[in-house]
Amino acid sequence: MGFDLRHMRCFIVTAEELHFRRAAERLGIAQPALSRTIRDLEADLRLSLLQRNNRNVQLTEAGRVFLDGCREVISAVERNANKARQIHEGRAGTLRVGYTDMAIAGVLPRLLKSFQEQHPDITLRPEQGPTIIQVGRMNAGELDIGFVTGPIHKAGFEEHCVQSERMVCVCADSHRFADRDSIRLSELADEDFVHGDRRGWEHFYNYLLPQCRRAGFVPRVVQEGFNTAGILGMVACGMGVTVLTDTVCATLSPDLRAITIEDVNERLLTTALWSTQALHGPASFFVDFIRQLPQIEVAAQT
Repeated sequence: MGFDLRHMRCFIVTAEELHFRRAAERLGIAQPALSRTIRDLEADLRLSLLQRNNRNVQLTEAGRVFLDGCREVISAVERNANKARQIHEGRAGTLRVGYTDMAIAGVLPRLLKSFQEQHPDITLRPEQGPTIIQVGRMNAGELDIGFVTGPIHKAGFEEHCVQSERMVCVCADSHRFADRDSIRLSELADEDFVHGDRRGWEHFYNYLLPQCRRAGFVPRVVQEGFNTAGILGMVACGMGVTVLTDTVCATLSPDLRAITIEDVNERLLTTALWSTQALHGPASFFVDFIRQLPQIEVAAQT
């Protein structure tokens, strides 16, 4: 078959007008050219689409069936063309978003929901990972945006602080501190600690260890968990205490207690991080969205 979209569009307009002059005017072409296009289409199909006489034009039964098919084809082509344009402009596609446990327990769900409402054709693919893993994956082009423990201050990257959290001590409900409203950090010097592995949680340790050293001790980590759920599970078993953020600990199980650390005022910050060399497609729209958010003060709060 030699007919194309031009033939189908000409036929659709002619079938809607049932008048060659009006159809030609609508299409912006000469009437003889339209007549030739319809004749060529019918010859290619080897059937009559229109019944013509000096007084009127009518669709044949075959013409009615072909009209429905032409409309479906044109509609599908236009949908696909629009989708291709959206992908080319970055308004559609997939956005790979990394996150830490702190981010997903805090502000991130609200941010992603708001962005999705503004850009429904962009598919979000959240992927959990410690800060150091997210940075590596962004370097490798495997992740578009990361919500990490920051600030990072890494060349070739830009960041925007979105969350600031206080640190709290978490212990089992049977622990000697369980009935306390607050403690001083130095009171944890002789406690066993449960925390994330040192490499994966490197940026979190960069917050915690200086505080502990100022209080006169280095935490004795006896168990390591992959994520906060694992850490809290081991704390609930009585394996030790941990220090996490108040957002993560907002909905603890009944067998755990969160206790304010009264002499630690420095906050853990979560920043949105992205490579300045990879701002294309959906990532560019997400970065524009993030930049419109209020910037939380990055300096440590004391």
